Amino acid sequence: MSISPALDPATLVADRSRAIDTSGIRRAFELGATLTNPANLSIGQPDFPVPEAIKQRAIDAIREDHNGYTLTQGVPVLREAIARHMAEDLGWVVGENGCDLMVTSGTSGALLLACMALLNPGDEIVIPDPYFVVYPALARLCGAAAVYCDVHPDMRMTAERIEACLTERTKIVLLNSPANPSGVVLEEAEVERVARLCAERGVVLLSDEIYDAFTYADAREGGRCPSPARHDRNVLVVRGFGKTYGCTGWRLGWAAGPSWLIGEMRKLQQYTFVCAPSMAQIGAAAAFEVDMEPIIESYARRRDMVLEALGDLAVIPRPGGAFYAYLEVPERLGLDCEGFFQRALEKNVIVIPGSVFSRRSTHVRISYAAPEEMLARGLEGLRAVLEGR
Repeated sequence: MSISPALDPATLVADRSRAIDTSGIRRAFELGATLTNPANLSIGQPDFPVPEAIKQRAIDAIREDHNGYTLTQGVPVLREAIARHMAEDLGWVVGENGCDLMVTSGTSGALLLACMALLNPGDEIVIPDPYFVVYPALARLCGAAAVYCDVHPDMRMTAERIEACLTERTKIVLLNSPANPSGVVLEEAEVERVARLCAERGVVLLSDEIYDAFTYADAREGGRCPSPARHDRNVLVVRGFGKTYGCTGWRLGWAAGPSWLIGEMRKLQQYTFVCAPSMAQIGAAAAFEVDMEPIIESYARRRDMVLEALGDLAVIPRPGGAFYAYLEVPERLGLDCEGFFQRALEKNVIVIPGSVFSRRSTHVRISYAAPEEMLARGLEGLRAVLEGR
């Protein structure tokens, strides 16, 4: 048998793969496994179990042999549950005014499908800086360019800041509120202005609302997370179940928007993800019946723990949702975000350098999706770093 020459990665690996680095969040995740009982304030992984009603519905689905392929757009029972929720929360009715929805393999799946459906090489997508780590990669995967909308220091992606980023090549504006990594929530008037700007300029507003249900009472308006979708039926809304209900590993999200765009995304899903996991879809149909308010209130208390422990020593834009705080490293320390990260490690605390989320190296992200005892221990270590101890 002849032996072929060694394969040469330099000539075989595609440019799109070379253009993407391994996630810095994964680096922190792997580092945590090497430390002894660290205060791990790095990963956005909810620390509460999946509610029993959702787990039981998924278990029943498996036992009842709902384990095969589903319709690409999702199982009817989940689509109907989402449609009822949309009508109540957004005022959208599926089938009216060109509105449609689909179930996706996580919110990341929905974001990728939307970008694949809209972006050609040379097109532009406006994303916030700081950003969720997937956003720049979405542009690279499509051969497009990410245009960074700087939202420092208050972390608010306003219409005024977005407008300065728009060009004739802009296809998408990606809005994320509540935001990762800052937890900042825009006001209803702010998202309305963003929706109006995008409509006037003829670009798609992609609203990543994965943390919509994780909006704290002091950031809600009318009892709800502010959303641009209440102001324009052409917004593409992306939401999910993993963060809200603690089932991140189920990889389940949904998208709603104009039927022409959902149709293109559904077509692409047929040839990529095929469908979201069948048993997870059926389990999630029970999600909207579960009262998550006690858990959300407990996370608001953890948010307050962070602000009370560190707010007098560093600038932290007030999180209104999600479970992150974005701390600006004080200049007096003489450290960039990587230096602060290393000092925190010396205190057995893991955070994530802001350079993972930004072109700047001035901040660190703290995740308070951690048990209160661990959070308190971690905050004590971070306070020591801020005090120069």
